[in-house]
Amino acid sequence: MLEMAALSRGMAPTIPLVYRLSFLYIEPLVALVGAYYAFLEPQEYLRLTDPSSSPINSIPLSTSIILKQLSNLYFLFGLNEALVLRATSDLNVWRTLLFGLLVADIGHLYSVHPLGSDIYWDIFRWNAIDWGNIAFVYAGTTIRICFLAGIGMSNKGRQRQRGNKRRVKRKS
Repeated sequence: MLEMAALSRGMAPTIPLVYRLSFLYIEPLVALVGAYYAFLEPQEYLRLTDPSSSPINSIPLSTSIILKQLSNLYFLFGLNEALVLRATSDLNVWRTLLFGLLVADIGHLYSVHPLGSDIYWDIFRWNAIDWGNIAFVYAGTTIRICFLAGIGMSNKGRQRQRGNKRRVKRKS
């Protein structure tokens, strides 16, 4: 059933279900949750990120602006995955977009390093935002790396991609 729906939207049937579920549904939904908290629950977002440096009463204007910009980027992240990847079955587009998101994953993980190195592995001290900032990003990064490495992709899908690259090179 999902395969037929995918075909009717122009989705490449060679993209395994785990990748489609992750990139077309789960990650965009989680990105929207992040956008919601950064935009509409900024005090809670800051408190969960680092209670010791979170403002107690009001959020400084500059911080409020930055959180709204962050929210917009979360929204863009989710929108790109949900819409761009649905709009094409071209594996080159999928790989290009997902490589960009992989770079963003690495930057996202690096951004929490001021909290100390144990933030990356001490799961017993994690709160809700840590599970999103660390565990979920670990999972997304792993799935992206697997996709980019071709793990689980059919040979037909890999051959089609290589064929597309050869045709593009001839046109240049």
